[in-house]
Amino acid sequence: MASRLEQALARFRRGRHAEQEPAKPPRGSDAFRARVEERLRNLEQQVSEIKGRVNGLIFLVAGTALTQVIIKVLQ
Repeated sequence: MASRLEQALARFRRGRHAEQEPAKPPRGSDAFRARVEERLRNLEQQVSEIKGRVNGLIFLVAGTALTQVIIKVLQ
């Protein structure tokens, strides 16, 4: 367990260290990799937004069905 924690901390430190260094201009395969990473981040954001909308729709439908059941019971 401790080794997993240490590995996670090391990754966190590398990420923070990489943010502090000045960015190098991308070349060849670096440019391709950067473009792919940007597309993946964009796709993750879109999937997250879709998940939120689907969850909202599910709760809307469930709430509507529950309301209809309550109305039928009270009549």
